[in-house]
Amino acid sequence: MDQNLSQSSSAIVIIGSGLAGYTVIREIRKLDKEIPITLVTREPGYFYSKPMLSTALAGKKDAAQLVSTPADGMATQLEINILAETDVSSIEHASKEINTNKGAIAYGKLVLALGADQIRLPLQGNAVNEVLTVNDLEDYAKFRTAIAGKKKVAILGAGLIGCEFANDLVLGGFEVDVIDLAPQALGRLIPEAAANDLQEKLSAAGVRWHFNTTVQTIDRKQNELDITLANGASISSDVVLSAVGLKPRLDLAKAAGIATGVGIQVNRELETSVPDVFALGDCAEVEGLVLPYVMPIMQAARALAVTLTGKPTALTYPAMPVMVKTPVLATVVSPPAKGAVGQWKSTPVDGGLEARFESNDGKLLGFVLMGTATAQRSALTKELPPVLA
Repeated sequence: MDQNLSQSSSAIVIIGSGLAGYTVIREIRKLDKEIPITLVTREPGYFYSKPMLSTALAGKKDAAQLVSTPADGMATQLEINILAETDVSSIEHASKEINTNKGAIAYGKLVLALGADQIRLPLQGNAVNEVLTVNDLEDYAKFRTAIAGKKKVAILGAGLIGCEFANDLVLGGFEVDVIDLAPQALGRLIPEAAANDLQEKLSAAGVRWHFNTTVQTIDRKQNELDITLANGASISSDVVLSAVGLKPRLDLAKAAGIATGVGIQVNRELETSVPDVFALGDCAEVEGLVLPYVMPIMQAARALAVTLTGKPTALTYPAMPVMVKTPVLATVVSPPAKGAVGQWKSTPVDGGLEARFESNDGKLLGFVLMGTATAQRSALTKELPPVLA
């Protein structure tokens, strides 16, 4: 490791090599080619598109094929120092150092791009340790190995990731059961009419739904997993994938005395409660918002790069629709803000559906577009208020 780089009082140190970490580096390099940057990651340091993890099976892509640039290529391209497969044990903000299993690293400014972990449900049964999650490329490789030569996959969770994996798996020829405590798919994002359309399309492709219930036990019985549901039903499966949601990684920040809520709490300049320590991406909470999507990460990275290169810049979020990767029915979602007052109005159109969430005085606060209605995405986005002005 370049000791001069690590000891520079102006050095920027970034923990995390996901989309947030690498995007903020790219944005910094657009503004400043010289400032020393060290990226510290417990992963191998390569760059890949995490959203592709839930769409790669149907395309028959293995984990290695999803890597777009290896670590040495990223180091050369961005002119940075990468410490791969390196665990960070603590942040010493008084001395402005982080401690790692490869020694202490000094920083001028520290960026936490730690990401989030898959939530694990408290399940019962002798096969609980066989439940898989897919949160990074290594997880995806294990999942690909687990389903090789198998036929049936059960998915816990009918949210965004659960629906995307369900679509990908049925396109890949698997039988898929999806289990969720909610009464519908994408329960936190879309109205009932839109959920019905998506469920019908996925059902026709081969997905079986189990709503208003949860898993009680998962037991290994010879070559199959026996899943008992709270409603008394039983499902046999080869593999169980948990996709019930994400929780920001907070342990490192908490241990350093950095303020946390749902995520690592930051101000509009993305600075934490500790000076010169910043956070963005899936681990960060900005004014109560934790938004684990690509567009908010890009917005945050652009703003933070300007701040880190000497011009404090407040983050703003425009309306940012999310594309749900369900090829059986193209879907774009821009959910209303939490606590927004209004009603959903759903209108079938030829080959699709348009659902508008409108305030009592008729202002558009959110939408869902499906099928041919997705052509209205740009026009409706312009009508929406910003997420964070």
